[in-house]
Order: sequence, then structure tokens, then C-alpha cells
Amino acid sequence: KLSGRHLEVFTTKPGVQFYTANFPKNLYPNPQGGFYKSRTGFCLETQHFPDAPNQSSFPCALLMPGETYQHKTIYKFGCK
Repeated sequence: KLSGRHLEVFTTKPGVQFYTANFPKNLYPNPQGGFYKSRTGFCLETQHFPDAPNQSSFPCALLMPGETYQHKTIYKFGCK
């Protein structure tokens, strides 16, 4: 059964790192007194591409002295 829940991510960053809880090793207790199982969660981290400073075709990821670092990420949750 589909829940209808959805997530939209908007960011000024060029990339997103997607992590899944593949190997939680019973570290995170759940409210029912057990532990979360494999793949019961995920994380989306907006960022520059890995190894960007060494890849000329990637957007620049360097922050030079005097420059200001600023970016925006919006996570929009909904249910249809």
C-alpha cells in the first residue's frame, strides 16, 4: 500500500549525497523497544561533488580568504 508521502529537495548546491541505513548494527532504538532495521531511514546531504578541487569539469568548491560561504537547501514534505 502506498502512503502518498513525498519529499522534494531544492538546493543551490550542485550535488546530493544519498545515504541509506544499510548496516545500522542495532545502534538506534525505536519507540517500540526494538531497534531500527536495515534501510529504515535515509539521509540527503546537499554538497559539492566529491573530489571537486581536483576535477576541472566540476563546479568550484574552494572558499577563498575573504569570501562568504552561503547556500540554501529546502526540504519540502507532502502527502497526496
